[in-house]
Amino acid sequence: MCKLSYFGHHHQIFLIKMDTNKLIDAAKSALKEYLCVTAEENVLIISDPQLRDVGMALYEAGLTLCKESFYLEMREREINGQEPPEVISSMMQNVDAVICATKRSMTHTDARRNATAKGVRVGTMPGINADIMARCFAADSNSIIQLNDKLISILDNAKEIKLTSSLGTDATFVATGRQIISSTGVLNKKGAWGNIPSGEVYFAPIEDKADGRLVVDGSVAAIGMLTEPIIIDIKDGSITNIDGGVQAKQLKDMLYSVGEKAKIVAEFGVGTNPKAEISGCILEDEKVMGTVHIAFGNNKSMGGSNDVNIHIDCIIKSPSFSADGKPIMEIGKFVV
Repeated sequence: MCKLSYFGHHHQIFLIKMDTNKLIDAAKSALKEYLCVTAEENVLIISDPQLRDVGMALYEAGLTLCKESFYLEMREREINGQEPPEVISSMMQNVDAVICATKRSMTHTDARRNATAKGVRVGTMPGINADIMARCFAADSNSIIQLNDKLISILDNAKEIKLTSSLGTDATFVATGRQIISSTGVLNKKGAWGNIPSGEVYFAPIEDKADGRLVVDGSVAAIGMLTEPIIIDIKDGSITNIDGGVQAKQLKDMLYSVGEKAKIVAEFGVGTNPKAEISGCILEDEKVMGTVHIAFGNNKSMGGSNDVNIHIDCIIKSPSFSADGKPIMEIGKFVV
């Protein structure tokens, strides 16, 4: 959100007001249309210093839409999937709905899992800003739901996913027995959770059955948009090598510093939001239609067995992939 400047002219102050109004409108949409809060419910907003403007907009929106709106701010977490303080984890279990506007993702944390196990609806918005909110909430949620349903009908009984790209991606993933999950961003059921905004279909591949090479050319969680591709070699479900430039070293340092479990393939996801654009914010990037994302680390939340304190998504642009030989996407275009 724009900050007030005393060096500007009158029209600049008007633009600041417009940005503020846009953020408040998007916050109301997030709470009402996606987190589905009601006037009888209590909502908890969790934020950190970097996303304070978004967090406070959500808190203000909650005051107008809910019985009670609470705001808790914590220190910024160091990595995605890192647990919040215990006092926040406890508070999450004692409200009707939670929305997390934080720089790092709280989606794959025990705090989120424990809250949703008690029936709390939890929406996560890692790294979000006013522009992303305005852009992604403009998508037609019904069209996202329809596309997700179509993809699930195809992937539901699939065994092997084959992924390629013009830059050299060539890898296989085994989906046998794994639940295919639809994330539309609409959290209207007890215990529902996921990203807000959203638009993706994803699953946890069998942990020791992924093999091949990934050439990541979009963005990487906690790093941002890539200036050059990152080459990731995987065998038996785990990373054997990461190559590339400075950003490749950043990714390697992040994963390798956590340990062997951080190298395990955690997720295969497909973006289905037509309004999303690659912006460097993984919340939006992994929802971009015409991309897939492969994540490493924790996959407990999606039916996997790898429990580790990190989850890093890597975006591949304009890929082709098939399920048991049936083409689903060709060079970034759905063919189903």
